[in-house]
Amino acid sequence: MIIFLLFTLVSVPSLVPAQDAPKTRPQIYDERADGFKQIADATAITKKDGKRVLLDFGYNGCRWCQQLHTLFETDPEVSKLLKSDYVVVYIDWARGRPNGGGGHNVEVDAKYQARTLYGAPSLVVLDSDGTRLTTKDTAELEEGDHHNPQKVLAFLKEWAPKR
Repeated sequence: MIIFLLFTLVSVPSLVPAQDAPKTRPQIYDERADGFKQIADATAITKKDGKRVLLDFGYNGCRWCQQLHTLFETDPEVSKLLKSDYVVVYIDWARGRPNGGGGHNVEVDAKYQARTLYGAPSLVVLDSDGTRLTTKDTAELEEGDHHNPQKVLAFLKEWAPKR
């Protein structure tokens, strides 16, 4: 009888709980992109549109980076403000490469002192000429296990272009 029950549980898929497939994280940060080129492209847009550039330094394996990106995409007020006043640039800053090389875009980080000072993710606001206006430690935007939408919105409003 025990063998029959064991055989039934193994052979009838509906009775055996399905295992969750491993979750894949979205590839927010282009791991091959040249950060300086990304910034140059963004500032070209902001010169025409009167927007600011928001640099988001992080990497794809970072849980907090993923959460901040999700907030940017899903919170209606944050998303609206980003679209109207910013060109967002996701700067990949991987900790190191499997071949033993250094991190990606370390020269970009050295210029803007974002991730080096605050970790990932960290934000930098540039004017349309590419001049750094501020650098933000996103830990200050956190509340518990997530980023507080009101804190993020207040930061973005503070640095949005004055129109």
